[in-house]
Amino acid sequence: MKDKNISRRSFLKLFGAGTVATAATLAGCKQGNKAEAQAAEEYKNQVEPPVGKMTYRENPKTKEKVSLLGYGMMRLPTKVENSDEYDQEMINKQVDYAIEHGLNYFDTSPVYCQGKSERCTGIALSRHKRSEYFVATKLSNFNRDYWKKEKAIEMYHNSMKELQVDYIDYYLLHSVGGNYDEFLGRYVENGMMDYLMKEREAGRIRNLGFSFHGKQEVFDQVLATNDQYHWDFVQIELNYLDWNYANEISDRNVDASYLYDELHKRGIPAVIMEPLLGGRLANLPQYLVNELKMHAPEKSVASWAFRYAGTPEGVLTVLSGMTYMEHLKDNLHSYCPLTPLTEKEQQYLDTEIAQKIVGLENIPCNDCKYCMPCPYGIDIPAIFIHYNKCKNEGSLPMGIGDSEYRQHRRQYLIGLDRVVPRERQPDHCIGCHQCEPHCPQSIRITRELHKISDMIEQLKRNPLSWESKKEV
Repeated sequence: MKDKNISRRSFLKLFGAGTVATAATLAGCKQGNKAEAQAAEEYKNQVEPPVGKMTYRENPKTKEKVSLLGYGMMRLPTKVENSDEYDQEMINKQVDYAIEHGLNYFDTSPVYCQGKSERCTGIALSRHKRSEYFVATKLSNFNRDYWKKEKAIEMYHNSMKELQVDYIDYYLLHSVGGNYDEFLGRYVENGMMDYLMKEREAGRIRNLGFSFHGKQEVFDQVLATNDQYHWDFVQIELNYLDWNYANEISDRNVDASYLYDELHKRGIPAVIMEPLLGGRLANLPQYLVNELKMHAPEKSVASWAFRYAGTPEGVLTVLSGMTYMEHLKDNLHSYCPLTPLTEKEQQYLDTEIAQKIVGLENIPCNDCKYCMPCPYGIDIPAIFIHYNKCKNEGSLPMGIGDSEYRQHRRQYLIGLDRVVPRERQPDHCIGCHQCEPHCPQSIRITRELHKISDMIEQLKRNPLSWESKKEV
């Protein structure tokens, strides 16, 4: 197991987020080279975003202006020569560029980037005036040992130390939603909510909220405590796929339209995460890319999703994990300034595009890596990304009726070996289910890994055909 244990950092270089990183993993898929060429072409003639044009939203409590684009510090760039080491020089450069262009909201957590995100973020931000940025971090007390008040308080104060600040602008209870008893155990019964409310009164926390992943009844229960805790903001997943189809994709998820409406009618600002669904909405099948390009040839595919997430008036900021400078520049174009979606454009995304994506029946992996590291070394996100991309491009070996079965079979197997080492492939899953409670999308990870493993075994045994009834 020691040899198989995996570091999150080693994956960030390969599977960070966005078009460039994801496209580079597709060499084994039928249209991998085409996808890489498309990604390169997308940014080849990228122009500099304008300075001084950022769209801001007002925090109703503090009246401070928050940039509509927020920087998610979960997928930081790593060094080319050593993907296990973060590139602090590049992080500094991208943070400087973001602030220069008006971005002032930076979101991190004690658990991001193998526990290094807060430190890297603090180093980069400490080079700027404290008044130039808002920093958000989280009480990420997933480990039961940190349900103890003294350990949770230790995590809170360590965040300030790592971020090099004496107050936190936006502090979140991290990933509320599994069940209400867990919420009570992590934050209420141990006295942490009382402690955090006193910290807010003292000004060391300027805004207190929570991030939500989970069940509607838990969301409703936690939101019902608003009269007691006075939530200043709530972080939710919102994009044009999850707006109406989150529950259809997984019965354990909640449609973003419901989450947003419940917050908006209470006057609670929404901070948006996953506007691209971990890059899935930037890496659509080619025929959907063509449709979007027909409507707006000069706009990137990702810009549609960012405009969608930023259009509702109750949205305070939209977070994006921007590993590369190209992603940062493209997203700045979307919000410098924002051109809100028209009603016709919103309907087009809600129906024409979102419905077609739902019809693909992909594994709803956002590449957030909350499931990692796997104790048996399995690269869960990379396996799902490879499967989804090949499925989207029509290059999954489908067996009976697949006239290009031999080619598809070879491309799928070779491509998988290129992006996932053999010892980290799905056949090593023992079904321990340790990953599943951490998945924000409620994916039955073990089941999906076993299905893909069975498919791979069939492909290896029979190079001539694979019965379509065994399709994953």
